[in-house]
Amino acid sequence: MSTDLQPNTQFISKVPYVKTSLIEVTNRLPSKPPCRVFFKNESEQPSGSFKLRGIGYLVKQSIDKARADGVSVNDIHVFASSGGNAGLAAAYSAHFFNVKCTVVIPTIAKPVIQQKLKDYGAKVILFGNSIYEADNYLKTLIESAPDGIHPIYCHPFNNPDIWVGHSSLVDEVNQQLGSNRSHLKSMVCSFGGGGLYNGIYQGMVNNNIQGDILLIETAQAPTFSESLKANDIITLKNVNSLATSLACSYTTQQSLDYFHDKHSGIDTYLDVIDDLDALRACVAYKKSCGKTVEPACGAALSVCYNRLDLLYKSLSHLQQDDILVIVVCGGSCTTDSDLKSYEMAIKKAETRL
Repeated sequence: MSTDLQPNTQFISKVPYVKTSLIEVTNRLPSKPPCRVFFKNESEQPSGSFKLRGIGYLVKQSIDKARADGVSVNDIHVFASSGGNAGLAAAYSAHFFNVKCTVVIPTIAKPVIQQKLKDYGAKVILFGNSIYEADNYLKTLIESAPDGIHPIYCHPFNNPDIWVGHSSLVDEVNQQLGSNRSHLKSMVCSFGGGGLYNGIYQGMVNNNIQGDILLIETAQAPTFSESLKANDIITLKNVNSLATSLACSYTTQQSLDYFHDKHSGIDTYLDVIDDLDALRACVAYKKSCGKTVEPACGAALSVCYNRLDLLYKSLSHLQQDDILVIVVCGGSCTTDSDLKSYEMAIKKAETRL
């Protein structure tokens, strides 16, 4: 993997994430959707996913504040916990700003993720069986850091600065639609811990967009649906989903608040799919667009490839000229060989039926 990055040593400067493409795919889908459908291609981010927006913004803001307080760049150290993409975003951001970085990932993390983190110059530590356990261990590292180290803690999703960074996605969509922006009525995204949802919600409010957000979660990682049932933040004991980036043990209070908010002009819907639906969408997307994304991304893509029924179920009020944007959140945790294993798993499941 190439690491020919251009570290940015001019602080209080630009963010590490880039503007991604917005492409209409209405006529390229296997079945006719109820409205116009666009893909917001966050897989184009340098680290491979949307996570770079939020975590990149958090790292930038933290560095700017530290430098303004007189902290030397040599003393700044980024600490992140991750199932993959958040760690990659933190490591890329640290490389971009030329500061040190340590990432703690669960022992189940794929070797490809470990290698990419090292390619960005991060110190990689394997600990625990979940993001939750990795994050708890990371906190002990921060607490025991030597004097003189200025830590920047990067939670994968639970930080207001992360949500602000993610909201830039909606700013871009609003700009890219130009004269069609008034037709934007809905956005679809996968749900793991809630960071992307919170950012999209804030972005829609900031841009005066009234409409719907459709969240897609897998039955094997029912973090949000279980919290909604309990009307409280719950912590799942076990999260065994093939969509590993959605395998968060808990969500954010802000996500629950946004879901129940009836005064912003934004309605949120949640649908739960099976892991296999996400795998089918990954395979279909590869055949349609020639790109590889992970099952966490396939969850959102499923609504236009193999679970179109969910659009008609939750968003049947959309008209033909209305615009729906699906966030292709990307992900660097899946390879082409993984896609082949997905195809085998799908065939095996279909054979059992």
